[in-house]
Amino acid sequence: MTHSLSRKGFVRLQLSELVINWHITEACNYRCRYCYAHWEGSGRELVHNAEASERLLQKLWHFFRPTNKANPLRRHMDWQGVRLNLAGGEPLLYPDRVSQIIQAASEIGFATSLITNGSAFSTALAKRLAPHLFMLGISLDSGLALTNQEIGRHDRNGNLLQFGQLEEAIKEAQCCNPRLRFKLNTVVNARNCQENLSTLVWRLSPERWKVLRMLPVVTNDLAISDADFHCFVARHQCLGSILCVEDNAEMADSYVMIDPHGRFFQNVLGRSSYRYSLPIPDVGVEAAFAAASMDPVKFCARYLGNEMKVAA
Repeated sequence: MTHSLSRKGFVRLQLSELVINWHITEACNYRCRYCYAHWEGSGRELVHNAEASERLLQKLWHFFRPTNKANPLRRHMDWQGVRLNLAGGEPLLYPDRVSQIIQAASEIGFATSLITNGSAFSTALAKRLAPHLFMLGISLDSGLALTNQEIGRHDRNGNLLQFGQLEEAIKEAQCCNPRLRFKLNTVVNARNCQENLSTLVWRLSPERWKVLRMLPVVTNDLAISDADFHCFVARHQCLGSILCVEDNAEMADSYVMIDPHGRFFQNVLGRSSYRYSLPIPDVGVEAAFAAASMDPVKFCARYLGNEMKVAA
């Protein structure tokens, strides 16, 4: 992490990477009550069209590639690489398409990462995906069966995440790719805010644990108070070396996010819905991104904080 001055004298932050989050599908085998992965609009998701998906990747790379000095974000920051993060819904409902997208993105120039609820992440899939991934993220909200049931973290047959199988798959992924980074994501909500996850987090041994407060964009179900969130964070200070905390204010307008239909979208603090651009395939990346209004200062503040945490 460094700083530099632009020709006009403004401080420009130096990031190791710019992260683009593509939520490839709204489909999920879990039914988390607080879920934010619901987008307005209809039509076929781009993930199911291989040609359209690859065209999207090419357009994103052309606009966000580190050598594109015309990108409007250059007024605020520079970046050495670009990472494409695949999320959902649950992306591993479509393992073949995820594998194809990861390989295509890697060939174009992206580093790639994946966020999954872990339910379909087997040792066989770890062998297939891990060699092509820079980072693997697992969404994990509780170590208690009853709490996971109350949140909705189970499939239609009531099956819950099996931590032993998950642990084996993570170890297999790290064996296949020793340079693979691994993180956990936890959404703090009304059902898990009194829990202590320290033992489970230590057991899985991520290099980073991202703790997010339940974001009431789509629903207020399982929302928590400031006091409950701060108490949860304080309870886990023994994990301070890997703990990265995001309250609702930090999450608004601070991501580069694309929905399953190829639109940029943003969390907007105080609003009960997302703000969308027009579809990238229709208007191009530049015009769509201009309508997304991502806050580069907040973006840099979060990612620079993450980089310092990993380096510590």
